[in-house]
Amino acid sequence: MTKQTIQVGQYTAAYTSVGKGIPVILLHGFFGDAWTLDPIARGLAQNYCCISLELLGFGDSSKPDIRYLIDDHVDFVYKFIVAKQISEFYLVGYSYGAWVAAAYAATIDDRQISTPQLKSMALVAPAGIRDDTFVGRYNFMKPLLWQTPLVDLVLKAIEPIAKLLKYEYFDTVKMARTAISTQPAARSFLIDRLEPEDAIDTVENEIDRITIPTLVIAGEIDGTIPLWHSQTYAEKIPQASLVIIPGGDHDMVQTHADEVTRSILDYWNK
Repeated sequence: MTKQTIQVGQYTAAYTSVGKGIPVILLHGFFGDAWTLDPIARGLAQNYCCISLELLGFGDSSKPDIRYLIDDHVDFVYKFIVAKQISEFYLVGYSYGAWVAAAYAATIDDRQISTPQLKSMALVAPAGIRDDTFVGRYNFMKPLLWQTPLVDLVLKAIEPIAKLLKYEYFDTVKMARTAISTQPAARSFLIDRLEPEDAIDTVENEIDRITIPTLVIAGEIDGTIPLWHSQTYAEKIPQASLVIIPGGDHDMVQTHADEVTRSILDYWNK
């Protein structure tokens, strides 16, 4: 798949597309891009036109100097769909992208009558539920937010030692540093949500407004998004069903892509 771009208001949206049929808009997770959900997109492409959109501030989409609230992403998705002249579609959101998808669905009635029809959606390992136990969990990443070459020099210096000691998280730290340096939305999110009172755009109080059929997919052993977050979505969304992927961790869109894809197809084709 070749990445394409389209003008979306004052911004540029980057995306990939595969398959034919009714469009499915796929929204990646935190630190992600259009390729994150490639295994899911290819699996769904037998029935649908799968469009993987890079959210505002990620990948090759525009990177404005803004705070990056969820509403900014929702508006970006909406304007992308309008720019693509899509009249009806499905949504698949993963983690951070599922948060955006849920916020989009919850605010459909607030938009104009000509809003494109969202037929159904799947939320995979959805973030977006306020959870104060997250406070302090990512404190170790604070130095990665520093905009100085010193951080990169330190990482380069300790890399041989980390590999010698087989420190399994070093590659994750390097990846996070690269993402924070190149994806302003990720950096903004981490800076602006360090305290419980900063959780101003979580959706637990809005998702009961979602009126479309919704499939919530959770990983049985997800160590990033606790199972009760997915259960909250499934309980509060009126037309929701919950599927738990056995053995699935947060990266199940890669490791259990076939099971995730099959769950989505079964739900949409029932």
